Amino acid sequence: MSTEEPERATEGEGAPVESGKKKGKHRRDKPWDHDGIDHWKVDPFKPEDNPSGLLEESSFATLFPKYRERYLREVWPAVTKALKDVGIGCELNLVEGSMTVRTTRKTWDPYAIIKARDLVKLLARSVPAPQALKILQDDMQCDIIKISGIIRNKEKFVKRRQRLIGPNGSTLKALELLTGCYVLVQGNTVAAMGPFKGLKQIRKIVEDCIKNIHPIYHIKTLMIKRELAKDPALATENWDRFLPKFKKKNVKRKKPEAAAADKAAAEDKKKVYTPFPPPMPPSKLDLALESGEYFLSEEQKRERATAAKDAAQEARTAERQRQRQAAFVAPKEDGPSTTGRGNGGQQQRGQGQAGEDVRALAESLKKKAKAGAGAAGAGSEGSKRGGVSAFLSPEVDMENEDGGAVKRRRKAAGADVGSEDGPSRKGKRSGGEAEAAAGDRQGAKKQKRKAGRGEDDD
Repeated sequence: MSTEEPERATEGEGAPVESGKKKGKHRRDKPWDHDGIDHWKVDPFKPEDNPSGLLEESSFATLFPKYRERYLREVWPAVTKALKDVGIGCELNLVEGSMTVRTTRKTWDPYAIIKARDLVKLLARSVPAPQALKILQDDMQCDIIKISGIIRNKEKFVKRRQRLIGPNGSTLKALELLTGCYVLVQGNTVAAMGPFKGLKQIRKIVEDCIKNIHPIYHIKTLMIKRELAKDPALATENWDRFLPKFKKKNVKRKKPEAAAADKAAAEDKKKVYTPFPPPMPPSKLDLALESGEYFLSEEQKRERATAAKDAAQEARTAERQRQRQAAFVAPKEDGPSTTGRGNGGQQQRGQGQAGEDVRALAESLKKKAKAGAGAAGAGSEGSKRGGVSAFLSPEVDMENEDGGAVKRRRKAAGADVGSEDGPSRKGKRSGGEAEAAAGDRQGAKKQKRKAGRGEDDD
């Protein structure tokens, strides 16, 4: 009996099994499994693999922004045709702003509805339709990375997102070449399409970039790995000794001088130890009792609050009015005013100087009138009265005095010319003197008439 048991154990088994041991008891040969099979290869799913179709209907819907409506209306016929080939129905609702995909009776691939869901997501994230339709292929996957919640500061977020794109999109292009994925940065998300391995690398690079780790470090590592993969001798070895190791450097920022001074002063001032706790700050009730507000009624409290608010508003209004009026105030001028609208002292000095000039002019005219009126008696009396009146009111008789002065200057000029020309002009010179005497007599008569009129008025 003991000799028959080993024979039974070995019968019908692919590998010999020792008696009394259960290891490998159910092992059988697998003729379909051999070394030449690629276990990572994805075989295409054909309609013959599922002739009966699906039993239940599945659907997915997603919203899209308003600015994508025009583009989606243009490319929707191409999207409908591509989804119809895999047995998926689609609908574009412009009223609600949504895209819906669902399975039909002609759907034979169960995973096609998941691919269609990814398609509408990519279309909503501004991915071009020709690129988004590639997601329907079996070897193409997608990943939408959310980057808005990693950092709170908006300015830093924008700078780091731009760092991911790089100058003229150079960084993004390098990542696409090294990972074999399509990458699109749009708003608060990053859409990536490609194989699983590349999507994993892209997600890590994008998240590290928003966490302030520059993408160039990952690009250098990927370039080294790409070169190492070409050497079959290094396929089974560890590549850590070839990869660069970047140390994190915390650069201390220079603090402002004021903050540094305050910190130094605080350090210099040592705290004195005391066993007693600090005094408790007064509560709102204590402050209300101290100010008397506790005993006021609700109406009085509202009136006080309204009065304080009005006073603050009036102060703000007055300040704004003062700021507006400040724009219309003329600046102070250092030099003398050319318009006569300077400060008070300069204006008074200018008026005093003008008065002195008028007085000096009146004195000179008075002397000239006395000297010219000595030839005739009647003319001298009129000239005296005219000189006195000119002295008392130089502004009124300035024209008359100026006229006499002009005549006397003409007389003097005629005398000079006659002396130069000789005795031939003596007759003319005597005629000019007679005319001057006659003019003085007429001026004296006019002064008498004016004086008489003034006495009658008095």
